[in-house]
Amino acid sequence: MKITEEFIKKLPKTDLHVHLDGSLRVDTILDLAKKQNVKLPTFDRKKLAKLLSAENVKSLAEYLECFNYTLKVLQTKDALYRVSYELAEDCAKENIRYAEVRYCPILHTKNGLSLTEVSNAVLDGFAQAEKDFNIKTGIIITGLRNMNPDVSIKLVGLAIAYKSKNVVGFDLAGEEMNYPAKEHRKAFDLALKNNLNITIHAGEGYGPLSIHQAIHYCGAHRIGHGTRLIEDGDLLNYVNDHRIPIEICISSNLHTNAVSSFAEHPLSMFYDLGLRVTLNTDNRLMSNTTITKEFMLAVKEFNFKYKDIKNLIINGFKSGFLPYREKSIMLNQVLKEMANIEKQEMKTESVEYEDKL
Repeated sequence: MKITEEFIKKLPKTDLHVHLDGSLRVDTILDLAKKQNVKLPTFDRKKLAKLLSAENVKSLAEYLECFNYTLKVLQTKDALYRVSYELAEDCAKENIRYAEVRYCPILHTKNGLSLTEVSNAVLDGFAQAEKDFNIKTGIIITGLRNMNPDVSIKLVGLAIAYKSKNVVGFDLAGEEMNYPAKEHRKAFDLALKNNLNITIHAGEGYGPLSIHQAIHYCGAHRIGHGTRLIEDGDLLNYVNDHRIPIEICISSNLHTNAVSSFAEHPLSMFYDLGLRVTLNTDNRLMSNTTITKEFMLAVKEFNFKYKDIKNLIINGFKSGFLPYREKSIMLNQVLKEMANIEKQEMKTESVEYEDKL
């Protein structure tokens, strides 16, 4: 079966690792900056897009600096509502049926918004998008490694309070080097005691020890990125045996220098070994990507065939932080839809072949 961008776009998909403040439209940043009188280095669209591109950064730390510009315009309720709505709309346009969007609410309180005002604005934006588009969303509250661990406890408390309002989990992000996840262990203990799902950025900017801490000290149910897992075969087998999903973000992994090239990326190895790998965007703006582009990279750079793409998609729906029954219903619907798409494609290819005879 011939795999094209158009074909990939037709397929129902997930995106389980996407950051709200890393996935704005450039035009929206410019518009919000003008309305809020926020100073930007440039108001030229092309120049700003280039400035926010991570293609030339050399480390995770440099990559994270790009967020300074997007966060400047995300300090009002209207802005947070708008970007939440627009991200869901962008996802729906490429047939993402379920997206889990993560963000750190405390980063949006610099101009006086309370954590509840921030949370309500984001949730309202996604709720309206769910009414307008064929998409389901979940929110993951995110703490940052470089912040005081007490802040993480506060954010876990927020996530627990909003569990019934579409918050599906808690995450820890930020620079790994010198900021071990185990320092935030009290926050994760609180999360686990309250049956909160946990995903942690680990094994991206630091080695497999970071993944070990995420799982065995913090109780992570999923691992964000996890590229360095390849360096510890015993831990890799544990992750595989316990079906702990890995949130792979191909473009971002290159941009943050988690891997130096496609050839070095462990995606194929993980997949061949049977790990539950999923494909995700991470930051649509900084990495200039979409979920369709990420799947096309799997095809072009890793020689994935349609059966492999289908397995990755199924992994995504299996790995979401939805209640089991809801997840099962969604996956069954997706499988039926994919079967119909497969029949249509086979029929089209058969007609095209006959026309050539």
